Amino acid sequence: MNNSDTGTILKRLTVFSVPLILSGLLQQLFNWVDALIVGNVIGEGALAAIGATSSMYNLFVGVLIGFTSGLSVLFAQQYGGGNQEKNGRLLAVYSVLMTAVFAAISALGVAFISPILSLLDTPSSLVTQAGNYLRVIFFGVPFLALYNVYSAALRGMGNSKAPFAAVVISSLTNALLDWLFVARFGMGVSGAALATVISQAAMTLYTVIYTAAKHPDLRFSPFKLESYAVTVKSGAKYGAPPAIQSSVGSVGTLMLQRLMNSFGEQTVAAITTAYRVDSVLLLPIFNFGTAISTLVAQETGAGDRESAKRIFRTGSVMMVFIALSLTVFILAVGGSVLSLFGLTEGSVEIGKSFFRYIAPFYVVCGLVSAFNGYLKGVSDLMFAGMADIFSLGVRIICSYIFAPYWGNAVIAYAEAISWVFLLAVFILRYRRKAK
Repeated sequence: MNNSDTGTILKRLTVFSVPLILSGLLQQLFNWVDALIVGNVIGEGALAAIGATSSMYNLFVGVLIGFTSGLSVLFAQQYGGGNQEKNGRLLAVYSVLMTAVFAAISALGVAFISPILSLLDTPSSLVTQAGNYLRVIFFGVPFLALYNVYSAALRGMGNSKAPFAAVVISSLTNALLDWLFVARFGMGVSGAALATVISQAAMTLYTVIYTAAKHPDLRFSPFKLESYAVTVKSGAKYGAPPAIQSSVGSVGTLMLQRLMNSFGEQTVAAITTAYRVDSVLLLPIFNFGTAISTLVAQETGAGDRESAKRIFRTGSVMMVFIALSLTVFILAVGGSVLSLFGLTEGSVEIGKSFFRYIAPFYVVCGLVSAFNGYLKGVSDLMFAGMADIFSLGVRIICSYIFAPYWGNAVIAYAEAISWVFLLAVFILRYRRKAK
């Protein structure tokens, strides 16, 4: 591969991934505003209440994002092959289907708040606030369902700027309403949840209107859908593996959340806040992986496997540089960032220790994201999903076995071990497919 090819690939990856990174960064930073207001206005207990239940909410969101990430690959392959008519049918069917399914799931979530809190072994001091938060936040899931289907279609066609604009609208709305509902009106964690739901609705409305205006070939009426059995089947083929992966992963996360909750309120507040910071830091890694997946899928759809491999190799090298930079950054300023959230000194120390344990493995996480993007781009979604499920099993087993010896440090070490396992599996799979 000559320097010209490398430069072209780097430009394509950068142009596609930067809006994704910025949108994710902006969204997470405004989520920080949410946490900053809650932590400093209401207190550490409220912050812990939100963190103690986040895994249950993320169970639904994770399945949704997993399924639509698979749909995005199909959108990209059909777009690369010039089949925009099929993309229109795919968007029509799954917009209606996913919104309806997740509206029903959200209703069930609201109905079973108390059993959910018991399942998570939520500390008794957090039960009331945690229940109030979940009861409201579930209402935003159907909006997320519709948004993610539209966003998958736009990303598949190489448009990552429109989803970024939608996130800007959502983030600004969320920050303003957080200040209004929590700081001014004193609505507590329910106010923070309501601000999130309204901002999700605004983001979804913008995306739907934008797509209808800029892509007339994707317009449809939800009241005049034909029977698209083939479209449902093809979408399920791509969406089901990552959705299953995400659902199993989310169930596993519930088990990990239960273990974390057992360490007490202070550890819950510290680690969940550290994960807020960690999630922002890893955005370049995960979104660069999405860029690799999308561009590989487009080249695969066009029948150019060699270009797909070049994209993966160039992206992997970039991923290492990104991960090393993030490692240095979080070790230098992680503790200072944590102190902004209104945590006590003891909680900040727990969070700083988490960063020291996990940051040296960011390079492994980056390479896992690159391999995962390539395998998804060449339609090896089932293997990628199953490998991720097995790595989660490794993480859960390590967490429960070593918790008596490592204490709350097991949360970071078990995750790092699962990354190492997953990287080894992906390397073996890539080498086998290359042969």
